[in-house]
Amino acid sequence: MAIIRESVDVDRAPADVYAYVTDPSHLPEWQLSAVSVESLDEGPIHAGSRVRVTRRVGNRQIPMTVQFDELDPPHSWDLHGTDGPVRARAHGEIEPLDDGRRSRVTIDLDFEGHGVGKLLVPLVVRPQVRKELPRDEQLLKDRLEGTTD
Repeated sequence: MAIIRESVDVDRAPADVYAYVTDPSHLPEWQLSAVSVESLDEGPIHAGSRVRVTRRVGNRQIPMTVQFDELDPPHSWDLHGTDGPVRARAHGEIEPLDDGRRSRVTIDLDFEGHGVGKLLVPLVVRPQVRKELPRDEQLLKDRLEGTTD
């Protein structure tokens, strides 16, 4: 399946963008499908950290666990879903612009379905994410630039 990729330019330094986007507590602020987030490990996020994210998928709320695979501040991060019917694989990159005064955020998403997720991924998840990811990135931009509450 094709990876879903979106980019947005943000008027903030890469370190600021990275700190915000890799802090799971902020997910419901900028991801439309994220209902709630719970850290499953103590301390700051690191490679191996797990987070339970409850997402709205169609008309359902589905909890899923994701694990951070790699964190390379302030450049990139990787994570993957470890349970649930729909398991995401995400890669994010932050490219400095204008001598580091601005940033370009690119997010790549792919999905693997398990059980009922095999039906949900092509029929619900992919179409929903194709619509939501550009809006999510606009929300991210708005939050980081201080244009929303």
